[in-house]
Amino acid sequence: MIDLNNPNLLIFAGALVFGLLLVWYLFGRSSAPRERSYKPDVLDEGAAPAARNQALIDAPPAAKIEPVIVPAPAPAPEPVPVAAPVPAPEAKPAPKPKAEPKPKAEPKPKAEPAAKTEPKPKAAPKPKAEPKPKAEAKPVAAAPAGPDDLSRIKGLGPKLQKLLPELGITTFAQIAAMTEADLAELDTKLGAFAGRPAKDSWVEQAKFLAAGDTAGFESKFGKV
Repeated sequence: MIDLNNPNLLIFAGALVFGLLLVWYLFGRSSAPRERSYKPDVLDEGAAPAARNQALIDAPPAAKIEPVIVPAPAPAPEPVPVAAPVPAPEAKPAPKPKAEPKPKAEPKPKAEPAAKTEPKPKAAPKPKAEPKPKAEAKPVAAAPAGPDDLSRIKGLGPKLQKLLPELGITTFAQIAAMTEADLAELDTKLGAFAGRPAKDSWVEQAKFLAAGDTAGFESKFGKV
């Protein structure tokens, strides 16, 4: 049996009825004859002539509009050249007042000439002194008999004490007389000891020792 309480069956039946009604409406409308309206044209055969718009014909002509003439703009005035300002003349400084002339000094009175002194009598010529006998020349001090003790110079160790005599240096006087050029030449022969003479002031020490100034040496370099 068909279950009439089934909701799907009710929806299907309603849709079927709605479809039938829609088909009937469309079919019935298309089969009805259409009414046509026809308006006769003035160009159709036997048609009455078109009526004129008499009101438009009888209307007075429109007033003519006169063209508006726009006046041309007046030409701009030419610029008047402005003269450059003339600088005012500089005021001249007032002349300085002339200094009053200094009063002339009164002339000094001339000194009276001194009285001439009488010439002194010439002294009698002195007798010529007899030439003194020439002093005998002092004998030149003999050179030191032997070499100096170079170990007294600070910074001159045993190896240098042995090397210097081989280079011909044996006295304090030789070292005291050395110049910077001599020291530079000596450095080239000292090998690993190059620079020691200038660093330890050999020349200055040797001057004290050569002059026998032990006190001056010890005050600057310490005890010998």
